[in-house]
Amino acid sequence: MWNKDEVKGKGKQIKGNIKDKAGKMTGNRDLEAEGQVERDEGKLQEKYGKVRRKVGEAIEDVGEAIRK
Repeated sequence: MWNKDEVKGKGKQIKGNIKDKAGKMTGNRDLEAEGQVERDEGKLQEKYGKVRRKVGEAIEDVGEAIRK
């Protein structure tokens, strides 16, 4: 199950991609750069969320192993 950081990160990637493409189509370099930055931020946030989820799952696995 995805957590909020993964979802928000994916959303930022989508928004950034749209801005990047719109900037390229219109020749607006500032919008293009803004889109690239937002897309990169989204990738980092999504990766952070994945790491948090994996750590949480590992902790749950250890807890279950201890209870057995």
